Amino acid sequence: MNKKCIILLPIVLTLFTNLLLAQVTSVDAIGITVKEMDRSVKFYSDVLGFKKISDVEMAGQEQEELLGIFGLRIRVVRMQLGDEYLELTDYLTSGGRSIPEDAKSNDLIFQHIAIVVSDMEKAYQLLHKYNVMHVSTGPQTIPQSNIAAAGVKAFYFHDPDMHNLELIYFPKGKGLSKWQKSDGKLFLGIDHTAIGISNTDSSLQFYVNLLGMERNGDSWNKGAEQAHLNFVENASLHITGLRCSHGPGIEFLQYLVPGPGKPFPPDSKADDIWHWQTTLIVKNAEPLYNRLKTGGYKLISLRPSNLQNITGIITKAFIVRDPDGHALLIRESFH
Repeated sequence: MNKKCIILLPIVLTLFTNLLLAQVTSVDAIGITVKEMDRSVKFYSDVLGFKKISDVEMAGQEQEELLGIFGLRIRVVRMQLGDEYLELTDYLTSGGRSIPEDAKSNDLIFQHIAIVVSDMEKAYQLLHKYNVMHVSTGPQTIPQSNIAAAGVKAFYFHDPDMHNLELIYFPKGKGLSKWQKSDGKLFLGIDHTAIGISNTDSSLQFYVNLLGMERNGDSWNKGAEQAHLNFVENASLHITGLRCSHGPGIEFLQYLVPGPGKPFPPDSKADDIWHWQTTLIVKNAEPLYNRLKTGGYKLISLRPSNLQNITGIITKAFIVRDPDGHALLIRESFH
């Protein structure tokens, strides 16, 4: 080995170690900003079967620097369905903007969680009982011509703040094996969060090459069922699934027809009601923060902040936007 190689070897090993430490190990909670916490907790509890597991208020410089908003005080409720978690955040000292009334499923602010059900007809009737607002014209069954998703049933609807949500039913042979074990429950958990994107290759570069998530399959969906599901006329989508070893997946929705809708508002803030925040767990936040900053990605957080859980354990965390503007809370594990 020549002298030049001997000098470079420690540098290469350090870079490789930092990359491994920075990679995402699991997807934790999917978060949304809400207008009225009690109303949202009641909706997710009564209608969809989520259980509240914690309810805390937070304020101070660390939270301000993490979320990029001065003078905040927030109430955060963590809810559980099956093995997955939803976090609701209510900004008590500031009020962001509502979701636009003309927002569509192909706009780049689009994000939803897919809630797995054991019986689509029963779940749909329950939503009817609570007068839940439709997005889809009704539950749709993916046709046999779509081999990857044939027989899957899905339905889009709104929560009280107009966030998009999905019910999804997996027939045998589709989805994770755990979704075939209902134990008599109607609502089983969160399979994935789906995000509107403008370019699959750019999103893969960010989520797979930079964050280390695993590409889990692709499908190309079109036809009357897909159009009525998304409520986008003549919709044709390239859908790409990503997963880690633990937690819900992340799904890209690239509209090939009619193409991406309105871009993510560049002045978006965490208190805007369209703000979703997917929590990704890493072993070491600092190297990833530096790598994303060097790469020119938009960081909401001024620096990796100290984040404390309800048991008092402190760890590092920061928030970054993906190429289309979706927010990701990157934090180290509390364990």
